[in-house]
Amino acid sequence: MADSWVNSAERIGADLHLDLSGAGSRRAALMGALRDAVRSGRLAPGTRLPPYRSLAADLGIARNTVADAYAELVAEGWLTARQGSGTRVAERAGPPAPGRIPKKGPARTHGPRHDLRQGTPDASSFPRAEWAAAYRRALQAAPNEAFGPGDPQGRVELREALTEYLARARGVRTEPDRIVICSGFAHALRLLFDGRVLRGPLAVESYGLGFHRAILTAAGVRTLPLTLDEHGARVGELTAAASRARVALLTPAHQFPTGGPLHAERRTAAVDWARARGGLIVEDDYDGEFRYDRRPVGAVQGLDPERVVYVGSVSKSLSPALRLGWMVLPQGLVGDAVAAKGEREAWASVPDQLALADFLLSGAYDRHVRRMRQRYRGRRDRLVEALAERAPGVAVTGIAAGLHAVLRLPPGTERSVVKAAAWGGVALDGLAEFRHPEATMPHTDGLVVGYSTPSDHAYGAALDALCGVLPPD
Repeated sequence: MADSWVNSAERIGADLHLDLSGAGSRRAALMGALRDAVRSGRLAPGTRLPPYRSLAADLGIARNTVADAYAELVAEGWLTARQGSGTRVAERAGPPAPGRIPKKGPARTHGPRHDLRQGTPDASSFPRAEWAAAYRRALQAAPNEAFGPGDPQGRVELREALTEYLARARGVRTEPDRIVICSGFAHALRLLFDGRVLRGPLAVESYGLGFHRAILTAAGVRTLPLTLDEHGARVGELTAAASRARVALLTPAHQFPTGGPLHAERRTAAVDWARARGGLIVEDDYDGEFRYDRRPVGAVQGLDPERVVYVGSVSKSLSPALRLGWMVLPQGLVGDAVAAKGEREAWASVPDQLALADFLLSGAYDRHVRRMRQRYRGRRDRLVEALAERAPGVAVTGIAAGLHAVLRLPPGTERSVVKAAAWGGVALDGLAEFRHPEATMPHTDGLVVGYSTPSDHAYGAALDALCGVLPPD
């Protein structure tokens, strides 16, 4: 019976007697009026509310205002939103008796039920048997000196294996003596900008990891944002009079997090700028192995190995727990990078380095990447299909490669949708989290949704929970 009167958009505003007068925004006024209607009992538990468009037309306010108010009230627990069931008043126990008001505590004491954050592969897919076999072979073949203090540059066995693999798979031009092993991209940033290798200011893309910007800020490096569009970073801004940067940090194969490769003309323009300026490009190839709907894009480093520092790792392809990465450096920077690491190898385990060398040379790494590429492509396709069916008003972009997608939201709704997702046990990131604080380009509301983290058996439930907090139209 709760649905019988609410299905008429013409009557809903009058039946609810919503009063939006008073100070404050229209969204705040609508939220307050709906809360009052629930408290007073005029909106009973389970009552279905009208679609955004209907209530907005009835009240003479913007559709996005209604959508944002609904999402905020879902996050607060006043309403629920489920695909096929619409937005309803939550089943509440009623107000507590006087003097029995419970103390307010944290909404959740455990981690999220569904982890759709970007950046990590499916941990259940780590190739344990193949890695253990590579580890045994590497230990049996290792010379005695491998178990001494270690070489700060990294084991030569791994540097030789990487030379072959990166040339074949990523178009990188290098030799073993130009590679320095590190523990991942964050470690590489610390080594490069510790004051002895590279100096700022540093040009960066307007959207990227705040964690990386924090590392640079801690090192005293000023970062200057480059505008992004559908072709990647506008590298022409590097030549502007206001730009003092001599180093540019780029994600050319797959811009993080917005998606898409750097256009071919801009790749060559960036290298031309570095040559003319006597500068350098730091190339973050964070997920170069995963391409689905287009041919792999080779590394910019291949255009000029003396003007590009190429950085990669196994954090996306194998596991971030291995703490293994590499820098492919111009010859003149190798000594400085090794000196920045110090006399003793304190970061990358020598047995792990030897195991990865065997894993690469045996072909096990290629086989694992092919399996995961197929699996992640299937995950991506399921995400796209679920959105098309259950949230057709949400556009999905950046899906031709990588381990995450960007979901475009109506203007002004990003924050409330992220809050509603958190309340519903879904961990994900809003696009604004990755925006450079000095960026001048317009912000587009969106979500950055990682589809690689959940295990296969948990992925369907994660998609259901995600679609449940998205605007349906």
